[in-house]
Amino acid sequence: MPLERRNTATSKVVAGKLPCPSPTCGSSDAYHEYDDGHGYCYSCEYYKPPNESDALLNSFTYEYLPFRGIEKRTLSVYDVKAKIDNEGKPVAVGFKYPNGSYKIRNWDEKKFRSEPSKDGAQIGDAGLFGRDKFAAGSHKYVTITEGEIDALSLHQVLRSPVVSVQSASSAARDCAVDAAWLASFERVYLAFDNDEPGLDATRNVAKLFDYNKVFVVKFGAHNRKDANEYLVNNESDVLLNVWTNAKKYLPETVISSLEEFKTIIETPTREGVPYPFPTLTEMTYGIRTGESVLFKAQEGVGKTEIMHAIEYKLLLETDDNVGAIFLEEPKKRHLQALAGLHLKKPVHLPDAGVSDAEIYGALQKVVRRDDRLHVYSHFGSDDPTVLLDTIRFLVSARACRFILLDHITMAVSGLGGEDERRALDFLSTRLEMMVKELDFALIFVSHVNDDGKTRGSRYISKVADVVINLERDTEAEDVIERNTTYISIPKNRFAGKTGKAGTIEFDPETFCYKPQYSFGDSDASARSNLS
Repeated sequence: MPLERRNTATSKVVAGKLPCPSPTCGSSDAYHEYDDGHGYCYSCEYYKPPNESDALLNSFTYEYLPFRGIEKRTLSVYDVKAKIDNEGKPVAVGFKYPNGSYKIRNWDEKKFRSEPSKDGAQIGDAGLFGRDKFAAGSHKYVTITEGEIDALSLHQVLRSPVVSVQSASSAARDCAVDAAWLASFERVYLAFDNDEPGLDATRNVAKLFDYNKVFVVKFGAHNRKDANEYLVNNESDVLLNVWTNAKKYLPETVISSLEEFKTIIETPTREGVPYPFPTLTEMTYGIRTGESVLFKAQEGVGKTEIMHAIEYKLLLETDDNVGAIFLEEPKKRHLQALAGLHLKKPVHLPDAGVSDAEIYGALQKVVRRDDRLHVYSHFGSDDPTVLLDTIRFLVSARACRFILLDHITMAVSGLGGEDERRALDFLSTRLEMMVKELDFALIFVSHVNDDGKTRGSRYISKVADVVINLERDTEAEDVIERNTTYISIPKNRFAGKTGKAGTIEFDPETFCYKPQYSFGDSDASARSNLS
């Protein structure tokens, strides 16, 4: 536990590697004396003030002191020490987080305060208490509690990885910091308090993971609110039984009352965000959360440029966070594309005559703030669960309302054959389930084979809510025809409008699509051009 009066950073050692004077330490070489008169033990953190006359009044020792049913062995695993004054009275206990910050609890009353690490790291950024005590995937199961004392209590019973969030209100944030570490375990047990904040924390944290791996430990059946109450009442065996009987998490998806129906009907429906192409907007009513939109076409048609145009529109038309997963595009090229749309120039080309400062300035105007656009371009894995976990993290932990994926087959391209088909069937089905569960919009791309069916798996188009076909003759002699993409909608679950959805023309001079007339335009020639 850090000490307010310790000054080891600015003073110099005059005598080092000495025996510690604390009777509870026993170290033979961890004590150091400094030129300002103070002394410090790097083993037990005993501190001797510079003024020797104040030493008896201000010196403290630190030791693993059992409390609330928690044994010394458990305390040592988590390096949780009590602060003891010169009269032998414990005054506080410190819980050290992975980034070196501390949460400190008064010994006699439930009052907390925090202290930053030596390097100034704050506890708000620390993630989960105890995470650094267990290697990723070191056990089949990991348990998350609502408090540090509960984590110690459950570990003492389970002898498996147990960590704690800082509070119920920060549970989702804390777990998001260590989401990758948590996902390395086969099961995630949520053991939050049996009260309303604890139940809210359970719901919020469960969203970070595939529900199939989330289990809920339910307290309350024995008039016990949390794990430590069992230890205090000498009921370790009962606590073990409660944990063993944890049930798989089930989201609150079944409703049956008229009052619930009324609430749903009266909940305002969020309007769809317009596409960059008016005819698509007219026929689909825009991009809505809770739906998946599949663009499919042959290679080389320009799907990525269309995805760029949609992403640019989302960033301009909304204040929502956006997740961009472009598996065949380097991050730099992706950011250049967004800036190029704003500047109406192909800024990625060496002869475009646009400086890096201009590109960055344009990008700032498009994105507007930090932590809004989340660009992820490489997975390095053929495991579809990696993609699913990444999207769940972007939506649940980074509040992305729109996810763009270009393209789905690239995520499992290394498998090939029947393994690839099964992986794509699994991936497309789980993506659609996640879209409905987490209420975000997924705009994604798939290549098609010579028959116009989605490559690798026909299931991709079966599960999507909206399917949009793109066709272009990339070898046409006429330059306008060569740069014209024909759009059609074979599937439109929400609006039911299918058929031709007009044409869009790509301008290679600006690397942008020319404005598209809507079907409602009064110019008859414009309408005929879209038919």
